[in-house]
Amino acid sequence: MKKISFSVALLLAILIGCKTKSNSSDSKNLNIAFESKSNSNVTGTATFTEKKGKVTFTAKVSGLKPGVHAIHIHEKSDCSSPDGVSAGGHWNPTFKKHGQWGVGEYHKGDIGNFTADEKGNGTITLTTDEWCIGCEDATKDILGKGLIVHQGSDDFTSQPAGNAGARVACSAIIK
Repeated sequence: MKKISFSVALLLAILIGCKTKSNSSDSKNLNIAFESKSNSNVTGTATFTEKKGKVTFTAKVSGLKPGVHAIHIHEKSDCSSPDGVSAGGHWNPTFKKHGQWGVGEYHKGDIGNFTADEKGNGTITLTTDEWCIGCEDATKDILGKGLIVHQGSDDFTSQPAGNAGARVACSAIIK
């Protein structure tokens, strides 16, 4: 009887341990910092948090000209060039036309526009189940991509990138 009780207790301990491990891996966080590009003074941070199959993205940017600016995920985590072009084009793993997030066709990297206030500060937040952090689905995994803030706004029409102007900040989406 003691052998069975010990075996049951051991099995329960293993199951509880697996459950705890599973719960801790259900939440993933990634914090990144922007570097200025194209002779700008734009800086900021971005956070990606994955919980229960959804990623919440928040970017806080400063040093912008007041007004509307675009932000996109680009195909490479390479911010080495002075103009940010080393990050490549928009991340588009499903081969869609450029557009506005959630409306018709759009790239997985077409986050959209946000407004900088009179002091040049802006924030944007997006929650989606179309991204993941380090999963095995290449059409959803944002790791290894680049995050770009543009000088102007995305017109959601011009192909392939929305005519948003120079890349004024870049960050690699890496751990």
